[in-house]
Amino acid sequence: MICFHEVNGLKMACWVSRRPWQAERKTLVFIHGSGGDHTVWLHQCIRLKNAFNIAALDLPGHGRSEGRGEQDISVYVEWVRQVLEALAIEKPVLIGHSLGAAISLKYALTYGDKLAGIVPVSGGAAMPVNSAILEGLKIDPATVIAMAAKIAVAKSNRDRLSDILMKSMSGVNPDILYGDFLACSKHDVTATVSRIRVPALVICGDEDKMTPPEMSRYLKDHIPGAQWALIRNAGHFVMLENVEEFNQALSTFIESLP
Repeated sequence: MICFHEVNGLKMACWVSRRPWQAERKTLVFIHGSGGDHTVWLHQCIRLKNAFNIAALDLPGHGRSEGRGEQDISVYVEWVRQVLEALAIEKPVLIGHSLGAAISLKYALTYGDKLAGIVPVSGGAAMPVNSAILEGLKIDPATVIAMAAKIAVAKSNRDRLSDILMKSMSGVNPDILYGDFLACSKHDVTATVSRIRVPALVICGDEDKMTPPEMSRYLKDHIPGAQWALIRNAGHFVMLENVEEFNQALSTFIESLP
């Protein structure tokens, strides 16, 4: 179900599994990527809701949340923190895709004591964005979106998913999409990622062209004790492309936590 909470004078939307939540269950909080919303996680929310307490956020300006979006990961971190406080969520596992992965990493560095773990998906310690893409989002966003929707998934999944992704991103205000990509381009925790002290599972698709596996491998190698899952036949939208393998890797990690 969708619930709304007021944060800084704006209504923030969030999909939550049926409440009251069960205290003995782990709580998972999903954070979408650039120009996305909570619906990108529906295969996880629906299939895992009987095993875990689940919340999937719409960042400000995205989905059904009010606002204009942001252009800095640290600012998004503060929004997430305040939404979690409004929802009275304590010690969640943050699962973030792309932009959301950057948010999860920065959150762990800033508020690690408030987390049970993180799962950065299709992310990196730094996530540079080609300047031509940023400029293209200002001049001709439709062309950039069409290109992104194509390369964001593995070739074998394009017929199934590319049109869906293109329609979804085309409905987003280009200024918000630009802000998200700009936030990703400024993200760089290379010098500090080794300070993360919460359990971590790093997930990446083996055919990810946007944040290639070596970027996730860096996270795995530099976050102390981090686990790693390379998902077969999947690109950047790994949680949509190989749902079964993704959910199994995620569930196994969550169940291993104390």
